[in-house]
Amino acid sequence: MIKTITINDFLPLAASVPLIDVRTPAEFDHGHIPGAFNLPLFSNEERVKVGTTYKQIGREAAILLGFDLTGSKWSGFIRRALEIAPDKKIGVHCWRGGMRSGAMAWALSLYGFDVYLIEGGYKSYRKWVVEQFALPSRLWILGGMTGSGKTRILHELRKKGEQIIDLEDLAQHQGSSYGSMNKLVQPTQEQFENNFAEQLKDLDRQRYIWLEDESLTIGRIFIPNPFWNQMKDAILINIIVSLDRRVSALAHEYGELDKSFLVECTERIHKRLGPLQTKQAVAAIREDRMEDFIRLVLVYYDKTYSTGLAKRKPEQLFSIELTTPEANINAEQILAFAHTVSVSEPQ
Repeated sequence: MIKTITINDFLPLAASVPLIDVRTPAEFDHGHIPGAFNLPLFSNEERVKVGTTYKQIGREAAILLGFDLTGSKWSGFIRRALEIAPDKKIGVHCWRGGMRSGAMAWALSLYGFDVYLIEGGYKSYRKWVVEQFALPSRLWILGGMTGSGKTRILHELRKKGEQIIDLEDLAQHQGSSYGSMNKLVQPTQEQFENNFAEQLKDLDRQRYIWLEDESLTIGRIFIPNPFWNQMKDAILINIIVSLDRRVSALAHEYGELDKSFLVECTERIHKRLGPLQTKQAVAAIREDRMEDFIRLVLVYYDKTYSTGLAKRKPEQLFSIELTTPEANINAEQILAFAHTVSVSEPQ
């Protein structure tokens, strides 16, 4: 049986009904619905052949070529679908809910599957994703200079029952020139947005959501403008941590990284650091004087953060000094402080 279903109606079922994406591996890698399985009807090269045939000869010729290319694959498709959905309930989509997903849905239904065919395919899902960022959200923004321990505090807030989104985790980048930490690989912009929307979907928009203060870009990833605008208009709680504590924390974290990586990243921001500071920072890295290196680059990052903070409206900005390195205690202090702050609700 085939049931055509909208993406809005399917998403609540996604926890119990597996979803297969029959687009090519290249399309899937560029962006896919989180949790979906890739069961490509065509390889990347085969899709090009079918598309070329469609344009040069016509629809019927492209359909015949499609059947020629997939003829021997159908039993494999069904066996793989059985591995993914042994109870024979499965969702299927392609790019626009057209021939690829229709053919797969027909074959699986013929074998006895209950098939949910996503109306409009991945294109309709992307429309849903974009809509999520414009929905009004009640946001708390956690700010603080580099090395203040914002991420650890954010996760302690989650342990205390607060709603959070870790944008740097979603972007797989820590936001600075050194943000890849020589190991993180960023998703595509499209996949970042999909993963972001997936997290937003499961949050209660009537309750507050905590996020770190970020630039519009995190590495090469952009925060979607409608959500970024909400972040700019939200209350920011700026945590104040001593320079010595920040230097110590960053020196410990960055001291474990490859020196050539640190040198390369430092030289990348030489125009902003200045020639003398860059030379001194690189020398400190090579001589394993990590605290000296951190103090030099923090001059730039602290100035950049202060400039951004100055653009906030005074009524949006509240500061709290944290005197302990214990993230759980700091989270408790921030929550208590937040309860004293008067905020205007999003319209």
